[in-house]
Amino acid sequence: MFEEFALAGRVAIVTGGGTGIGRAIALLLARRGADIAVAGRKRAPLDTVVTEVEALGRRALAVEADVCDLGAVQALVEAVAQTFGRIDMLVNNAGGAHGHVGIARMDPAKWDRDVALNLNAAMYASQAAFPHLRRTRGCIVNVSSVAGMHGTQGVAAYSAAKAGVQMFTRVAAAEWGPAGVRVNAVAPGMTATEKARAGWEKVGFDADGAAQVFPLRRYGLPEDVAQLVGFLVSDAAGYITGEAIAVAGGPVLGGMVKIED
Repeated sequence: MFEEFALAGRVAIVTGGGTGIGRAIALLLARRGADIAVAGRKRAPLDTVVTEVEALGRRALAVEADVCDLGAVQALVEAVAQTFGRIDMLVNNAGGAHGHVGIARMDPAKWDRDVALNLNAAMYASQAAFPHLRRTRGCIVNVSSVAGMHGTQGVAAYSAAKAGVQMFTRVAAAEWGPAGVRVNAVAPGMTATEKARAGWEKVGFDADGAAQVFPLRRYGLPEDVAQLVGFLVSDAAGYITGEAIAVAGGPVLGGMVKIED
């Protein structure tokens, strides 16, 4: 492994770390030498990831926590700091949308839940972790979405919150850069997580067909997102902060002329 990508001796927190993109991130960081704390609302998948991380020879901790609860997030961060003695990386991955419905019929309570899960939680964890990251000159990666870049009909709250994550990333990077703390965001496109695959199957969605509009002609995998996170938390990205980078198979563009290969 190239030295600038190695993470030996470092400690990462991954929220929403029990499944999907979060699990892929946790395992990739562990393979590169980091000790891992995974957090989420359901204990069983967290325990599974802990077992997988330990099998890679790294230390691991599962913390059952609701990241929408400020007190729970503060307790999570302190538990990790006490267990491992330091925090070097925070990956704010927890997120999701509570159903699909147009704005005209949106339940304000569901709007509030989406904003809390996708935006507030990232701020809570970042704020709580900052004193520890300042000591280690660590970094934060926020998992946004291409919905936060372009918007997606039917998930207005999710789209708005993910756009907020990107601006939070930019402002936090400016404020915390002098303390040596970098803050970046990744924006996944259509990604085949376990939850996404189940949803596609339930409604008969042709993911392979839909992906043909992407330049790379495929949907993303959790590991694709994890690879970018692994770069952003490494020393190889030491001069990158305040950025939001899409992991979405390329831009979907219209045009007046058909381009042949």
